[in-house]
Amino acid sequence: MGAPAPAVRMAGIHKRFGAVHANRAVDLTVAAGSVHGIVGENGAGKSTLMSILYGFYQADSGRIEIDGQACTIRHSHDAIAAGIGMVHQHFMLVDTLSALDNVMLGAEPGWRLQPARAQVRRKLDALMQETGLQVRLDLAVEELPVGERQRLEILKALYRGARILILDEPTAVLTPAETDQLFVTLRGLKARGTTLLLITHKLREIMALCDAVTVMRAGAVVLDTPIDQTSIDGLAQAMVGRHVDLGRDGHHAEPGAALLRAEGLRVRDALGVMRLDGVSLSLRAGEIVGIAGVSGNGQSELLEVLSGLRAPQAGTLELGGESFTPARWLSPARARELRLAHVPEDRHRRGLVLPFPAWESAALGYQGLPRYARGPFVDGDAMHTDTAAMMQAYDVRPRDTGLRSSQFSGGNQQKLVLAREAAHEPQVLLVGQPTRGVDIGAIEFIHGRLRALRDAGGAVLVVSSELDEVLALSDRVLVMNAGRIAGELPIEACTESAIGRLMGGAEAAAA
Repeated sequence: MGAPAPAVRMAGIHKRFGAVHANRAVDLTVAAGSVHGIVGENGAGKSTLMSILYGFYQADSGRIEIDGQACTIRHSHDAIAAGIGMVHQHFMLVDTLSALDNVMLGAEPGWRLQPARAQVRRKLDALMQETGLQVRLDLAVEELPVGERQRLEILKALYRGARILILDEPTAVLTPAETDQLFVTLRGLKARGTTLLLITHKLREIMALCDAVTVMRAGAVVLDTPIDQTSIDGLAQAMVGRHVDLGRDGHHAEPGAALLRAEGLRVRDALGVMRLDGVSLSLRAGEIVGIAGVSGNGQSELLEVLSGLRAPQAGTLELGGESFTPARWLSPARARELRLAHVPEDRHRRGLVLPFPAWESAALGYQGLPRYARGPFVDGDAMHTDTAAMMQAYDVRPRDTGLRSSQFSGGNQQKLVLAREAAHEPQVLLVGQPTRGVDIGAIEFIHGRLRALRDAGGAVLVVSSELDEVLALSDRVLVMNAGRIAGELPIEACTESAIGRLMGGAEAAAA
């Protein structure tokens, strides 16, 4: 017998979007039962290629084979029928429906609801037993943590018969513990014969999980290799066409005066859970302060309070010579007037209006500036001009000010938000997850911009779930656990083990 047919073969795939040649004669072969990584810079064409495989787009030319047979995939129904499933970075779930009903939606086994639910539940119980993908089926999706929602998406694909599973940035929104659990799940799926295509910017994950990897650049394949014949440095250089440095920059300047000072911040959520429990901190001119900690320990609430999106129940804030108390808290508009800018953790929910063209998203929050305001109207020409300059300075691709915000890749959306917030020369910049879902070349670029703001005398606060990023950027690190500052370390004293102990609360009492 000959070798088994590849699970996926794509040959000569071309795809254009107007002047943008997203895929250029792409060839991809994925062995059955393997984990195959697909990496590249934002805009390299990898998501377009996978969208063609899943039927969201149709190739302009080229051929697709599934399990050795020619396959025409006009839409996602064809892909599902061919045994292909896809788990998107932004989950395709209805928050108000139960996990069970989300699986059933569009795949109901009969018109009578209760018998159909019982049938689906039996099949899901068997799948959960077989795969270890445990999900509480009767809870609404909005009540599930992120890791469980992702397991639900995988279950949904398997329920529909997926033998080939595409995962788009699967760890982008996961905690370290959830990431570890996902790795166990993916190895288990591979062991049962599932073929996995992994789109990620995290090269360590590629090296840890994949059997082979394909690197794309400018719409074309530039490297296709077994994983044991490459390295992280080799993949990074193939992605961007040059050496990439994500290490520290050796900054040692003494920071200046405090530009922001917060004392005793306390926040309880709607359920009465204490999210911030007496948090105090200061941000000084000429420094980057990193916040480390497992997601969900108060980092998001801290950013909301400091940026004026949320008032605490207790505490004070000093900014730009003004003092704020819970009865009269900072507003986002006043924060901008006092030269505080904010790059939110979730660029889709709070950083952009996705249907807006880039020139409108690039002016969000600043549309009232004299440069843009013309009485009751806005000066669109000025906004277009400034957006074009931002795109040039921050290497946003494509450089089309009229393109809808939703049509940019995740990394280019992030650069657009950062460009907008940095354009008005803030003294204090708050940044949540600066490089979530961003490729390695863009990470290097964004890190350089944050350091430039610091070197110009600004204070930068960085919240990141990536410990490597915190260590690479920070001059000082604060570690959060259970809504408190568990410890503060100068960068010279930071080690993964020391920060890990603080993240786990082991030294919180002594800090």
